[in-house]
Amino acid sequence: MRNYEVTFIVDPVLSGEEIKTTAQAYSDMLKGAGANIVHIDEMGLRTLAYPINKRNSGVYYCIEFQSENGEFTDDLELALRRDERIMRFLTFRLDKFGIKYNEDKRNGLIGKAKRPKAKEKKETGGRPERPERPERRESAPAAKTTPAPAKPAPAPAAKPAEPAEPAAAKQEEE
Repeated sequence: MRNYEVTFIVDPVLSGEEIKTTAQAYSDMLKGAGANIVHIDEMGLRTLAYPINKRNSGVYYCIEFQSENGEFTDDLELALRRDERIMRFLTFRLDKFGIKYNEDKRNGLIGKAKRPKAKEKKETGGRPERPERPERRESAPAAKTTPAPAKPAPAPAAKPAEPAEPAAAKQEEE
């Protein structure tokens, strides 16, 4: 059997019921053609990377199915192309790595896994517990210190040094 996956984006202007009816129509079409539906993933409303038909978002659906032959994929793509409710679609055949990836994703091994630590963080406000502080002891008052002077006095400016004469000139004078 060959495994296929079709992902399509439904226009978000439709009502929720119409969107589900659209997805159900294509899954029924696949079943009618003799395909075995493995999984239907409703990814929900997502923002598009670029506007399509003056829309910035769309409702994503992904249907994974098995079939003996892929002859009806042309009919499926033709129906998706003609349907005005579908903004974009992509159909492709899965290889063994794609099949394994999708199985792992459905089993929760890949993607957003539920983390038990998230509940603990919410209870403590997301911060780790503080260690207890040692008790404060009353100590003798600190010795008085004298404050440092506000600004040191500026140093007087030094005279510029006279230019040195070359040693050869001194030897000639002697």
